[in-house]
Amino acid sequence: MYLPLFSFLALVVLIFATDEQIVAMEMEGKSIIGAIVDNSSRVGKEQRVAMEMAVHDFNEYNNQSRLVRLQLRNSWREPVQAALAAIDLINSQQVQAILGPQTWEETSLVAEIAGRNSTPILSFADAIPKWAAERFPFLLEAAPNQSAQMKAIAEIVQSWEWHQVTVIYEDIDSSATGIIHHLFEALREVGAEISQVVALPPFISSTLTEELEKLRRNQCRVFIVHLSLPLAEQFFKQAKIMSMMEKDYVWIATDSFTSLAHSINAFSISSSMEGIVGVKKYISENKQKFQHFYRRFRRQFGLEYPEEDNHEPGALAVQAYDAVWSVALAISQNKQGNQTLLQRIFRSDFDGLTGKVQFIKKNVTLPVYQIINFTGRSYRELGFWTDGPGFSKTIDDSATYNSSMKDLGQVFWPGAPWYTPRGWAIPTDTKPLRIGVPVSCEFKQYVNVEFDELGKVTSFHGFSIELFEATVSELPFYLPYDLFPSNDSYTNLVKRIYLKEFDAVVGDVAIVASRCRYAEFTHPYSESGLVMIVPLQKSANKALMFMKPFTKAMWIIIGIITVYNGFIVGLIERNHWHELQGSAVHQTGAFLWLSFSSLFSLQGGTLHSNLSRMAMVVWLFVALVISQTYTASLASMLTVQGLKPATHNIESLQSSNALVGYSNTSFVASYLGDVLHFNRKNLIGYTSLDDYAKDLKSGKISAIFLEVGASKLFLARYCKSFATTGPTYKVGGLGFAFAKGSPLLPSVTEALLKVSESGKLRELETNMISSETCVEVDVDDDISSLSPNSFWVLFLFTCGTSTMALIIYLSHCNWKLNHEWLLLVHKTIRMLALALMNQWGTQKQRFYGRLLSIRGEKPRSSTNTPEALAGSSLAIEAMP
Repeated sequence: MYLPLFSFLALVVLIFATDEQIVAMEMEGKSIIGAIVDNSSRVGKEQRVAMEMAVHDFNEYNNQSRLVRLQLRNSWREPVQAALAAIDLINSQQVQAILGPQTWEETSLVAEIAGRNSTPILSFADAIPKWAAERFPFLLEAAPNQSAQMKAIAEIVQSWEWHQVTVIYEDIDSSATGIIHHLFEALREVGAEISQVVALPPFISSTLTEELEKLRRNQCRVFIVHLSLPLAEQFFKQAKIMSMMEKDYVWIATDSFTSLAHSINAFSISSSMEGIVGVKKYISENKQKFQHFYRRFRRQFGLEYPEEDNHEPGALAVQAYDAVWSVALAISQNKQGNQTLLQRIFRSDFDGLTGKVQFIKKNVTLPVYQIINFTGRSYRELGFWTDGPGFSKTIDDSATYNSSMKDLGQVFWPGAPWYTPRGWAIPTDTKPLRIGVPVSCEFKQYVNVEFDELGKVTSFHGFSIELFEATVSELPFYLPYDLFPSNDSYTNLVKRIYLKEFDAVVGDVAIVASRCRYAEFTHPYSESGLVMIVPLQKSANKALMFMKPFTKAMWIIIGIITVYNGFIVGLIERNHWHELQGSAVHQTGAFLWLSFSSLFSLQGGTLHSNLSRMAMVVWLFVALVISQTYTASLASMLTVQGLKPATHNIESLQSSNALVGYSNTSFVASYLGDVLHFNRKNLIGYTSLDDYAKDLKSGKISAIFLEVGASKLFLARYCKSFATTGPTYKVGGLGFAFAKGSPLLPSVTEALLKVSESGKLRELETNMISSETCVEVDVDDDISSLSPNSFWVLFLFTCGTSTMALIIYLSHCNWKLNHEWLLLVHKTIRMLALALMNQWGTQKQRFYGRLLSIRGEKPRSSTNTPEALAGSSLAIEAMP
């Protein structure tokens, strides 16, 4: 009866209501924003003040005092209280959207309630699982997802080359579902891993000391701390008491702690937090808009919470301020439908205090983090990290990015060491490393385990053992270890590391892919490769045997010296020998004949110059020595049969189904079958070098396959009958095996490289091979070809003699040529002088004739004048 009456009255009101009244009623319901915060925490206090300021600023910006209203509720950080507050805000206050709360436990309940009423919710929780967007369609994340922050922490770990970290978090679901998963993925991408996860209760507990004591006894010294501010302060205070804030410790804090670094008491930082590196949400504080907000926030926060020591706003306060503006701008667009409001919030795009406010896949974007370092009574800014480019000292357009944090400058680590902590240490209660050593080593030069009569181990010897001892001595710390013999196969021995029975394996252990599933290996300490060894057989090819007594260089030098000596002799004798004259072709042939015929005869009767005889005598002596040596060497070679490998490639072995040998204790059997495709029925395993040699010589097997290092030892013992042939098949080489993720592995690998670079590794390997003596003394040695090194004195003697003869001959020819030239000059001067005297006498006769004609005397004959006679006498004297 009452329901139809109520419906009728409501219809009447709607009919007679004006449009303005309807709009006013609509705005009255759509202008309320709800917020759920924890007023008991510093975060909640800052968010409350910031949101109230945001509503005031938005209304003032639109010149309306009540355009948007804010309804705040206190959750006391309790999920049930947050759910009750959400019901009250939706049913009683008719809010259009809800901001907060801070944790995922609260957010999940509020999102369930808000979703049933199609009310958008902007959560401040920083650890929301990926599936939440699908489960709660009206849920938006006002805080950036933790994945970007975990990437920043992982790249910090990578920058300092740490490989293991310990994660300490507050034992609430949000942390477990948030940072652990993202951090695991980020660390795996940079080659690091989580060695231990420690969950602390979300309150001060007596178990805190026990947990810290466990951490101090472990190897890992890199700790990632994800705790709330109150718990973090107590945690680091206790760590300081237990001397865990000293050198060799590394503490990296997430923004759950560093976002409130501005509110931490200065005394707490200086006494227990120095050296912590933190990742903090970055907010540009240089903008005028932020400066205005900063001044007003400090004044307002100080008035409302005078008990707080610091009144500065943090990143979470600025984040809450921008979230209010996102909702208020969407509501002010005055459109109908809650789904439409959700879409408008999702499409937010404006410049807020945090920068550009946008949502991507229902997550607000904030890719930039600040790297800080707690020092003194505060913290200093090291630089920035941006998702993608990496680290930079600045964040402006001129910023230079780098993938390593080292470029940000010096970091103040706990205890202020001068060096970067290595990230791990030997635990105080650790036991010596249990190291397995193979007993069934085929080559005792690598590993030799000696036992007494009772079967007890007396000593460990061999190249691998000595190399490991040298490597351990290079470590910058003391490493205790015990060696344990094992009769297992090499693969099973490595598998025992995976089963926690051994911490490492030392020996001639090959690095192969199948063993990497159970352990990690150091850098290879031996030459990697697999070679084929076959017996040598006699060679029947002697067609070019006459060339073998001398090397190619020797033959070339003999030819050059022969031609050189023949040229000198021919040059000296060319005027006396009719054969050395004529055309150029004829002279060339004569010179060559003279050169090579001098190898067999002196031809002293046909030589006319002592110089040519001297050169020829010396050259004949040298030629006699060379020819006799050649004859003796060739005779010896003809009596010794040449040897060559019986097989040159594996194809011939496979096609003939030949049997081949391998080591029973190595991986070679699987490699021959799986990679080289040998029939497994044709493979025979051996455990003794003598058995290899015996069956190779008898022809039972056609070849054996050994690793390069082992092949050197085998050929050093059997140096006459066998040889390597074919290509070298690449394998991993030999290395020391350690447990996967062992913090010792990088240091041991570095120490092994130091041993290698110092030459100690080469020295140990040389001593190992040289200790093996050849047992095959009954096989004839193959005579090697003679090189010019054996005759350089004789070559120098003959070349020097011939050169000296050439110099003397050229000097004599030069003197003779100079003598003839002087005679020619003398004759020319004499003729010129005679011509001048004759000309002078003629001029004198003419002068006296003119003088006598003037006196009236007859001129006398010129032959009777004294001057003429004088000229004649001079001319006569000038005659030769």
